[in-house]
Amino acid sequence: MSQLPNGMVIHAEITPEFATVLTPDALALVAKLHNTFEPRRQELLQMRVERTKRLDAGEMPDFLPETASIRNGDWKIAPIPDALQCRRVEITGPVDAKMVINAYNSGADSYMTDFEDSNSPSWSNQIQGQINLRSAIKRELTLEQNGKIYTLNEKIAVLQVRPRGWHLDEKHVTIDGKRISGGIFDFALFLFHNARELLARGAGPYFYLPKMESHLEARLWNDIFVMAQNEMGLPQGTIKATVLIETILAAFEMDEILYELREHSAGLNAGRWDYIFSCIKKFKVDKNFCLADRAKVTMTSPFMRAYALLLLKTCHHRGAPAIGGMSALIPIKNDPEKNAIAMGGIISDKKRDAEDGYDGGWVAHPGLVEPAMIEFKKVLGDKLNQFEKQKPEVAVKASDLLNFQPEAPITEAGLRMNINVGIHYLGAWLAGNGCVPIHNLMEDAATAEISRSQVWQWIRSPKGVLDDGRKVTAELVKSMVPEELAKVNASGAIGHFDRAAEIFDVMSTGENFEEFLTLPLYEEI
Repeated sequence: MSQLPNGMVIHAEITPEFATVLTPDALALVAKLHNTFEPRRQELLQMRVERTKRLDAGEMPDFLPETASIRNGDWKIAPIPDALQCRRVEITGPVDAKMVINAYNSGADSYMTDFEDSNSPSWSNQIQGQINLRSAIKRELTLEQNGKIYTLNEKIAVLQVRPRGWHLDEKHVTIDGKRISGGIFDFALFLFHNARELLARGAGPYFYLPKMESHLEARLWNDIFVMAQNEMGLPQGTIKATVLIETILAAFEMDEILYELREHSAGLNAGRWDYIFSCIKKFKVDKNFCLADRAKVTMTSPFMRAYALLLLKTCHHRGAPAIGGMSALIPIKNDPEKNAIAMGGIISDKKRDAEDGYDGGWVAHPGLVEPAMIEFKKVLGDKLNQFEKQKPEVAVKASDLLNFQPEAPITEAGLRMNINVGIHYLGAWLAGNGCVPIHNLMEDAATAEISRSQVWQWIRSPKGVLDDGRKVTAELVKSMVPEELAKVNASGAIGHFDRAAEIFDVMSTGENFEEFLTLPLYEEI
């Protein structure tokens, strides 16, 4: 690795296999993008800090007056490539080899492989994930595990890649002593090694973009796409990206986000779990804000319903796909009765999305692809999308997006579930696993964020009162942490749970609210 770009240092092991990804030319692209755009990334992250201060002081979000002309304008995104025309069911999951193969083979139309929320971003996970995807794209990926051989089918899903969000660094790579963006690192390595191979196979470099809070953050991605395509000699518009609307602030700028990415857009996705977390985080000190137990906050809750319908209307008005979010339910193999309930929940979720007009939706498990596909096919038939459903009856106002109900009930069982899930997930994440089945739900960083942020907010909100009359306090939470830790340790799960319990205790009861739980966790792996 003597040919590293000027100023770059890699603070991690580079095995011979890793070196096939960390090539001089690939790292040169990483360095070019970092040197050009890192100042803007930092400016945008500082803008988040300043906006949070204003929200904490009582400012309420609203649609931007300065971009009214974009919202009122008559424009559409660039045409969608053939490979992304049909997206009725998309499966998501981390970048380990078994998941990559199973997701590709799942029967889903599309597979969003994830370097972000369902992945613990250790150096090994990130680089091995790049190796796995490169091998899979070339149809060379195989895995032998527990006496079983996993190989790719002839017909596989269309690949989309989620790099890390703007807030996440790649601590193992620095340029001039400063960490680089994890998102730029993930994006550039994948694009460099796979864009031409994907194009040759009738697809292209397609991405999912997470955690954005404004159209200016979308503009940054768009400018990165333009430069990366120029550097690689790819036609402009080759890259396509779907944006996850998973922050309350982005919900007020959906038209603007599509507009910024219009030459590279592949639509929007309703990232429901991070969206709920974002609502809690942005109104964490508002005395009037309080949400009920996580299980009671559903897509039919007023603020979630308004968000889902506005996203759908916005996308179809702009000729863009609208993709429904993730139901966290998964098959329950050892309990037919509970499994029937879970499958009923999945079917209901996808049926609602399809009938509303969504063009597709997400699942987290291969066993859910078929039932989800059935619901979308019932509505779409042979159609590729539902763009004709323009939803003129939908007229979402700022007050609708901010109608945070239900506020009750908050129960001891719900409080304990948050603590239990938080400890279990954090412990697994520290051990290298970012996608964990817990209590028959597939948990990732987004659902863990809800768990710890709800507890923090319940402690501080006057409305944070259990249905038996007890106030949720730091002392009450601290008394429950060891009890829930004991349950997790007794479950036979694998993870660093004692340390996770310490972290959860501090993050849910401490005075300061950590912006993302993955930020301090990342320093420990």
